Amino acid sequence: MLAILRKEFNSFLNSPVAYVVLGVFLVATGLFVWVFPDSSVLDYGFADLQTLFSTAPWVFLFLIPALTMRTFAEEKKAGTMELLLTRPLTDAQIIGGKYLACLLLALLALVPTLLYYYSVYQLGNPVGNIDSAATVGSYLGLMLLAAVFAAIGVFASALTRDQIVAFLAAVVGCFLVYTGFDSLASVFDGAPAYYIGQLGIAAHYRDLSKGLIDSRDLLYFGSLIAGALLATRLVLQSRNW
Repeated sequence: MLAILRKEFNSFLNSPVAYVVLGVFLVATGLFVWVFPDSSVLDYGFADLQTLFSTAPWVFLFLIPALTMRTFAEEKKAGTMELLLTRPLTDAQIIGGKYLACLLLALLALVPTLLYYYSVYQLGNPVGNIDSAATVGSYLGLMLLAAVFAAIGVFASALTRDQIVAFLAAVVGCFLVYTGFDSLASVFDGAPAYYIGQLGIAAHYRDLSKGLIDSRDLLYFGSLIAGALLATRLVLQSRNW
């Protein structure tokens, strides 16, 4: 699995895709956090990074599928999928290596945003007047969100040999899981609305953004990741049916 991980990660770094994704993510979040007047922390009046954590999921919604669309679709289109499957590797190792490579690249995009936290920390009045617990929870929520989106993207790529189809399927899947249940919950009132909303990512992400790290939220994200990766394994195993 580590060999697959290194191969996939190096192939990302040797292609313009990784740098375009990282650049678009940083430019988009940077504009919302520092430049646009309706969302800039300089005009907002509060020492927090809520703008970053509300914008980043929507940027990830498109950028992570762009990373994952080539994982299996390109192998199928190039005819190297059969060669890969004849290697002394299990399906789980192949999926795990490709998935972790995409996830690491997505998490790499978050590293430069730590400069945003340091800047807001220093600009606060007094210095350090920022809710660090909520910031840590929000970063954890973003990492888990990226992990779910990457798992859905890898699954979508395993379904087809066309990268564009894989990208669109991943975007739709991520969108439905992230905000679809919230939209459906708005149709109902009371307890049904609450329970339907809890099926979506947005409700659990909001809890983590408040600094409330609950085992139920972690279990929810873990279940989604495991479910998407198991579905990917089932797709690969279908070649033996």
